[in-house]
Amino acid sequence: MAFSGACSCHRHAQPLPSALEISRELYIPFLLWNWGTAQKTSLQCPMDATASGTSSIPFHNIADPPIPPIVDLPGAAFERQTRHCFGDLKPGEFPLAASPSIVLHVLTACHLDPLDLAKLEVTCNFFRQSANFAPDPELSITELAALDMCQKRAIFRPMKDLERQELKRRCGGSWKLVLSFLLAGEACSRREKSQAIAGPGHSVAVTSSGAVYTFGSNSSGQLGHGNTKEESRPQLIRSLQGIRIIQAAAGAGRSMLISDAGQVYTFGKDSFGEAEYGSQGSNMVTTPLLVESLKGIFAVQVAIGNFFTAVLSREGVVYTISWGNEGKLGHHTEPNDLEPYPLLGALENVPVVQIAAGYCYLLALAFQPTGMSVYSVGCGLGGKLGHGTRTDEKSPRLIEQFQQLKIQPMVVAAGAWHAAVVGRDGRVCTWGWGRYGCLGHGNEDCESVPKVIESLGNLKAVHVATGDYTTFIVTDTGDVYSFGCGESASLGHNPAGDAQGNNRHTNVLSPALVTSLKEVNERFVQISLTNSIYWNAHTFALTETGKLYAFGAGDKGQLGVELSANQTERGNPERVMLDLS
Repeated sequence: MAFSGACSCHRHAQPLPSALEISRELYIPFLLWNWGTAQKTSLQCPMDATASGTSSIPFHNIADPPIPPIVDLPGAAFERQTRHCFGDLKPGEFPLAASPSIVLHVLTACHLDPLDLAKLEVTCNFFRQSANFAPDPELSITELAALDMCQKRAIFRPMKDLERQELKRRCGGSWKLVLSFLLAGEACSRREKSQAIAGPGHSVAVTSSGAVYTFGSNSSGQLGHGNTKEESRPQLIRSLQGIRIIQAAAGAGRSMLISDAGQVYTFGKDSFGEAEYGSQGSNMVTTPLLVESLKGIFAVQVAIGNFFTAVLSREGVVYTISWGNEGKLGHHTEPNDLEPYPLLGALENVPVVQIAAGYCYLLALAFQPTGMSVYSVGCGLGGKLGHGTRTDEKSPRLIEQFQQLKIQPMVVAAGAWHAAVVGRDGRVCTWGWGRYGCLGHGNEDCESVPKVIESLGNLKAVHVATGDYTTFIVTDTGDVYSFGCGESASLGHNPAGDAQGNNRHTNVLSPALVTSLKEVNERFVQISLTNSIYWNAHTFALTETGKLYAFGAGDKGQLGVELSANQTERGNPERVMLDLS
């Protein structure tokens, strides 16, 4: 088992084992051997009195890389004090206590997972003691390492000290927990990474550097180019020059973007709460416009649902706009109210790392010291709220089934009528309306509580995407599986059928490997598909190298590839000529 994060502080080619796989006596010497400070001879680290006495590990013929100097830069955000915290070493004491700065540097530079840091504290008293380092002399070395890694996150750096302390309180009182919260959010929504969004009739693509390209339908100015001209090829939004975008969302006739400064931009229809073919939102905004009502909120994610929009703040607070009539989202406001209101109730003191919006409902992946959990609110038609009933919920309610299944949710997706979750162990659960087999259980039955897709066997999923009766799963090997409604060839299977093309849009009731993507010979990391009941669906598949492939409906140019005359869809994936790396 390798460390959760790749080590950037050495060039050794072999993966580092985790804390569970190295005995308590040898864990830190092993780290520093990789750093280049350990000798090539046998090493042993006497730690607490509970040490098991495991024998030392011999290292032979390993070339020591040069040790870069550790320099305390004046004026640095976390200037290290000269260490005098453990006194002179006595026989039998932990030898690395003489160089805690080096240990701290290794822990930070290797990007250890917060769980690994917690295991170190259990392993050795050295990691539990106050380190007497700035900015807080009371913090242990593992807490300081977690704080340093938090400091590297784009959404954490601008926070004032009081804001950081409040986030620490919300996360459970530890910088390791804050780091877990930040990392979970980055993993769920590809924050600060390339991404592609398959909206209703139009598409949005964000490069890893934060540039934005749009293409497809533009009847409401939802492409953001200052006009209403339809585009069949990706076009850069030039008015955003100098602004780095980290997240995007696409709804019917409108688009929303979030910058690394937490600001929200929108263009297209001017309303946040209309149904896709409602009477509101008659005005058009054809270039990105800053949302005034959200200026006081540092946003990190936005989700567009029917009748409402949801925004997630960096502190993990969920805000919703519109759909407040009769308290449908717990607000008791008018449907055309454009002010954001926080979702309180059960989520009032629980930070959320990811939100997902479907047809008249919202899912929230929440972070707690004891583990992740999922809350739902809104319309319960078809059992899509996951509580075992079909009743509506006006306030967020915990989905309890995951505890019974012993699943730790890590990614959540909300389709129009069904939902899905990927667990830490790679299992996938689906629930809601099972029409066309979109739940992947081999039938079209509804499920009102999350149910594990047993047919996936030993496959380990890392990502899931849902649309209108369609579902995609990405495994840890980069393979893609899909199931559900085969309309518009959006599942990517594209069976040949007969001469008349019959069976071309066959529904798939259980997960099936998308062989057309397998043939691309690339590792896929993200799938996005149209989540709308009014538009034919199209699908994007993004590789880890930033290549984008598209298939499904393309009648408005939303695929970003040219179609032949009279062709309205593409069954086989085609490369979009856009580098998102």
